[in-house]
Amino acid sequence: MKRRVVITGMGTINPLGLNVASFWESLLAGRHGIGPITQFDHSTFKVHFAGEVPGYDPEKFLAGNEPRRMDRFAQFGVLAARQAVPGSGIDSSKEDPFRFGVSIGSGIGGLNELEEQNMRFLRDGHPNRLSPFCIPKMIPNSAAGLVSIEYKLCGPNSVISTACASANQAIGEAMRMIQLDLADVMVTGACESAITATGLGGFISARAVSQRNDSPGTASRPWDINRDGFVLSEGAGIVVLEDLEHARRRGATIYAELLGSASTADGTHITNPHPEGLGASKAMEFALRDARVNTDEIGYVNAHGTSTKVGDMAESMAILHVFGEHARKLLINSSRSMTGHLLGASGAIELIATVMTLRQGVVHPTINLDELDPKCGDLDFVPKQAREARVKKAISNSFGFGGHNCCLVVGAYTG
Repeated sequence: MKRRVVITGMGTINPLGLNVASFWESLLAGRHGIGPITQFDHSTFKVHFAGEVPGYDPEKFLAGNEPRRMDRFAQFGVLAARQAVPGSGIDSSKEDPFRFGVSIGSGIGGLNELEEQNMRFLRDGHPNRLSPFCIPKMIPNSAAGLVSIEYKLCGPNSVISTACASANQAIGEAMRMIQLDLADVMVTGACESAITATGLGGFISARAVSQRNDSPGTASRPWDINRDGFVLSEGAGIVVLEDLEHARRRGATIYAELLGSASTADGTHITNPHPEGLGASKAMEFALRDARVNTDEIGYVNAHGTSTKVGDMAESMAILHVFGEHARKLLINSSRSMTGHLLGASGAIELIATVMTLRQGVVHPTINLDELDPKCGDLDFVPKQAREARVKKAISNSFGFGGHNCCLVVGAYTG
């Protein structure tokens, strides 16, 4: 029998806040975190805005040589872990280190370091000018490695890189490690920092991002008929997963229970989802089966909802396919209407939002939804205003380039 897995710690740093409390407060208030790009000269670009972590200065957040030894994406992962692990109340020094693991995803990894070192090489023309930290900072598993080193965690350790599904798959992998008795505790989630010239330029060329420069705060508008792409953002979300009995023995605060997970592939296109949302619907179906939860038990969906034409429509079709008539009773929202799209890290902060919804009985709004696209179905996307609702079980979706789909099923902890 699979062991039950619970969430005992949470941490985040993202465009809406530097911790869980500020993040949740901003979500409920319907505040966005989108503004002018400050990280590089974007004067020649078609897009001039993004979702940056507000007021972030690594010299103020990190100590000693840490800023120059970590890429920005890994800095975010480490900082979120420094909230989640102490917040869980666990003392890693008193745990069996080989039963305490890490699974932290990233869709891209150290893009900042890659760009910086490549420019240095092109400028100086000699490989000896490259930083000795180039590879350790660039590799996408550096965040998982740094967290394991900080807390001396020697259990299962991995990075999942499946584009925008990375966080959910990393969390699902961590859940499996505990369910299968390969670990008692896992630090998991994802981190991302791709607001760079290459990152933004590449998404502009792919025609994936909004170009609403005259109104950045309204650019991310999931399911709205006038949506024109997502908003590139950055940040991290980290949670502590734990075997239920292990958590009970140490008297941990339990925030929610992770009930199930499943992933699929569309097998159709490298950037566009299956036109009928088939892969997404199967991910939801399989996750519900894994969780042993019926469709009519789900009250809330934290959707992928990135504000792309084809993506929003495909997800709506998938929800209708899976839930049938019950789909119209669901409360569905998009955190990304406010945070923008954190790529591989999005699912991690959205899991935190889902947990807070279960705990506090409030569903945050989808902002900027002025006119519903009729092609997205007659569903309740919680437009404009937060809504009180006692939800016992929910799902959180993340889908990514390459056709990757992953769904998590979360339940309120009832003992």
